[in-house]
Amino acid sequence: MDFKDYYAILGVSPDADEKTIKKTYQKLAKKYHPDVNPGDKTAEAKFKESMEAYQAISDPEKRRKYDELRAEYQQWQNRGERGDFDYGRWQTNSGGRGGSNQTYTMSPEDFAEMFGGAGGFSGGGDGYSDFFSTLFGGGGGQGAGFSGGSVKGRARSGQDLEVEVQVTLEETYNGTTRLIRTGEKQIEAKIPKGVRTGSKVRIVGQGGPGISGGARGNLYLNITVAPHTRFVRDGDDLKVDLPVDFYQAVLGGEARIRTFGGEVLLKIPPLSQSGKRFRLKGKGMPNLEHPLQYGDLFAELSIVLPEGMSEQEITALRDLANKRSTTSV
Repeated sequence: MDFKDYYAILGVSPDADEKTIKKTYQKLAKKYHPDVNPGDKTAEAKFKESMEAYQAISDPEKRRKYDELRAEYQQWQNRGERGDFDYGRWQTNSGGRGGSNQTYTMSPEDFAEMFGGAGGFSGGGDGYSDFFSTLFGGGGGQGAGFSGGSVKGRARSGQDLEVEVQVTLEETYNGTTRLIRTGEKQIEAKIPKGVRTGSKVRIVGQGGPGISGGARGNLYLNITVAPHTRFVRDGDDLKVDLPVDFYQAVLGGEARIRTFGGEVLLKIPPLSQSGKRFRLKGKGMPNLEHPLQYGDLFAELSIVLPEGMSEQEITALRDLANKRSTTSV
């Protein structure tokens, strides 16, 4: 008969309190529950093993008895494991310390309280190891669909799933789709206009399977919007740098701006300073909640030198600069 380290099975320390033990067990049981892992024998074995461990150390009386046995077993190991370890006096039927003729098995009500109705696992036989049965007796009676018989739990929705999705700013402006694979299933998910980094898009009924006839869970797309090379987003508004040469800034003129909705013509008044902002109403991003409403586009003027200036142009500018300097004096 093999010794079972129930603390190691649950992944808790030997001095863990009841709250920690229960919380850790809940996570394991939800993860490995056969209704969540249909046909997975490894998951079923881990589910049974974690339930056995929980029943052994969640009850104060059982835990005290197990801790005494565990301490003596460790001493036997430290002595070099000479001979066979004597389990005889720890057997329930031999009147060992803390002995009991009955072992408490979780009832359907206990299981429903712990997992919100996640029952429905039918296990043949009592499913307990020889080690557990030796210490605490057989797992008689029905409990959580683990020891003998089938217990039908309340219907419970399946697990929600999350997938990270990155989109471009252009895709955010127009709305887009993504092929999403969850397990062996592939779906085309629609991503609406106006999503932002941090938005969650819910795809109803595309999550984990329901338990005991419950509805499937939902699939959530966690959205990240990639940075754009030209535009900076601020809520539903956009900002863009608008470079013009100083001739245009001084004399005024027109500048063409490519937006996600098409090209627009912006009139630049004469003597416009670098840093001047122009507001193009309704040329920003669509609002996620109200996709027919759009933010604004703000274009900030930046003055740049014209390319390929001739010596004649430079001389003319120098003359103008000298005249302006003389006039200022």
